[in-house]
Amino acid sequence: MLNWDEFHEDETPVAEQPKAAPAPAPQAAPAAEVEPAVAESRGDYQVAEGDRLARARQSLENLDVAAGLEELEMGAARIEVDQKRMINARADLNQLVPFKYEWAWQKYLDGSANHWMPQEVNMNADIALWKSQDGLTEDERLIVMRSLGYFSTADSLVANNLVLAVYRLITNPECRQYLLRQAFEEAIHTHAYQYCVESLGMDEGEVFNMYREVPSVAAKSAWSLKHTQSLSRPDFHTGTPETDQELLRNLIAFYCVTEGIFFYCGFSQILSMGRRNKMTGVAEQFQYILRDESMHLNFGVDMINQIKIENPHLWTAEFQDEVTQMILEGTELEIAYARDSMPRGVLGMNAAIMEEYLHFICNRRLAQIGLKEQFPGAKNPFPWMSEIIDLRKEKNFFETRVTEYQVGGALSWD
Repeated sequence: MLNWDEFHEDETPVAEQPKAAPAPAPQAAPAAEVEPAVAESRGDYQVAEGDRLARARQSLENLDVAAGLEELEMGAARIEVDQKRMINARADLNQLVPFKYEWAWQKYLDGSANHWMPQEVNMNADIALWKSQDGLTEDERLIVMRSLGYFSTADSLVANNLVLAVYRLITNPECRQYLLRQAFEEAIHTHAYQYCVESLGMDEGEVFNMYREVPSVAAKSAWSLKHTQSLSRPDFHTGTPETDQELLRNLIAFYCVTEGIFFYCGFSQILSMGRRNKMTGVAEQFQYILRDESMHLNFGVDMINQIKIENPHLWTAEFQDEVTQMILEGTELEIAYARDSMPRGVLGMNAAIMEEYLHFICNRRLAQIGLKEQFPGAKNPFPWMSEIIDLRKEKNFFETRVTEYQVGGALSWD
């Protein structure tokens, strides 16, 4: 091993290299005038061609305000909190503080503290169980395949919507900060599904192309894509009641339906499997993902409600009726998915029980954005799901306890 004390760079002999003949000096353009002090201190090396350097300096002299900041001037007044708005703000988007929406910044901090990576989860027990001839029933295998098939595409759709549409149109810096964190988490989720598929030795083409081949999966993906197309066009801009409503429609579709309803059948199925000590590695990753998605949902609901407060003219009776219909459509699609992925009773649940659970979830999503419940009296048949979602300190399905929400790899289990 090299000992630093024995290493003396100045005393290390170096074989003398033969010296090449000096190359003829290039005929450079007349150099720009250099101050004597600079000329003496810059060392023995060639400088940029005088003409290029002169053009660079001329370009800097002509530099005006950057694109997107045309209305700002040097010495302009500093940003005031009241100038900040969720959409159509004229305040400088590059000024994070002062905060107007403390809840958005807090969610960014909570998401950062909640960091985890798929490789932290041990998949050995899952691999052995998946390869075992009698480890899982065919119905249980179908649930795992369907879940990985849908989620592997769904989180990509959500990430695309965030990056190509939502981030550009939300004009509040602290909300944008959380959106960056959410986009990264969507990448982690897609990574987690790939990690599960690779670990279990599944047919990657079958899983990742399921949204084009299985009708119940394709229908949900198509519904989500329908509400992205207009916003992702580069020429789409908010600023009119129609375009502002289109953005609000998109936010409700993705936060309240795609992340708030479409994920919940698969989550409850996989987590129920984990509670029975089956596919515990996959279930652990889904628990982390559900924890993230619950925060995404709450952030989205807060953002939707803030836009409503700042733009009450958008929340017309007709628009409320349309949004209610959207959430009902999403609920029906998820019920159809439950029937497809669970043709018989399995894991202490069946399609009929799942239907009531999804009606309960539908009621919650409607109520969260101030709309009337459509299934009065619907109960939650899976109270353990509420424990996983709602509690900061939660009981784990392996009869152990998470002592605190924190970075995934640092979770402490009693």
